[in-house]
Amino acid sequence: MTDSKNIAFLGTGNMNGAILRGVLSAGFPSESIRATTNSAASAQALAEETGLDVQAAETNTAANAEAAAWADVVVLGVKPKGIVDLCREIAPTLKPGAVVVSVAAGVTLAMMEQALPEAALVRCMPNTPSRLQMGVLSVSPNARVREAQLARVASVLGAAGEVVRIPEEQINALIAVSGSGPAYAFYLAEAMAATGATLGLDADLSRRLAALTLRGAGAMLGENDDAAALRKAVTSPNGTTDKAITTFDELGMREIIARGQEACAARASEIEQELGG
Repeated sequence: MTDSKNIAFLGTGNMNGAILRGVLSAGFPSESIRATTNSAASAQALAEETGLDVQAAETNTAANAEAAAWADVVVLGVKPKGIVDLCREIAPTLKPGAVVVSVAAGVTLAMMEQALPEAALVRCMPNTPSRLQMGVLSVSPNARVREAQLARVASVLGAAGEVVRIPEEQINALIAVSGSGPAYAFYLAEAMAATGATLGLDADLSRRLAALTLRGAGAMLGENDDAAALRKAVTSPNGTTDKAITTFDELGMREIIARGQEACAARASEIEQELGG
């Protein structure tokens, strides 16, 4: 790998767990990775799955501080309401030059800086395809992050997908597109499968057809991200696809999607205010 510095994953829930598995799949050496969990049972399960050194806060109250003291990149993946407390917990132990990365929605750099005023901090918003090395992972650094440090973070996160750098104020918009986006695709597949069954297909077959179709369409978007051009290329005038798309437009599908994404971004902003208060 381009950077084999020590990496600590503090908390291994959905997002941090996805990044961790992506990093392992990309070939980062296991001896350069440590992880912590809350419970002993989850630590044992993760250690058995990955072969990593996994410590549980339940049985070792210093687990987070010890992992942070060892690491050059510390990735925080506990629930958002616990991020600032975790920052306070590890503050005395961080090594010089270490970078702290948070993958929690709603926790701003300013909130973390209250607990880690001298630290190099990065907000990251990943999505769950990171576990397949197909994620989108944004990075928004604070003023203390040097370019070399950000490059180190990008080398870690890049093992789980494509890294994009954005200003912190754009994170909630990114959540509305890529952060929550996989769930939109799953929702579409769910609806397509249900309708296929209503039209007479075997339910299991319909579910499989919907999944395969979205997987194939996603692969095509990977080659060409001009979704409008791809859609037009398979939409013959007055054909079956044209009839479906026209019906979607008549029913206001674009407006529905826009309202949903706006609500997603608004909720992300509300969470920031709730946590900040």
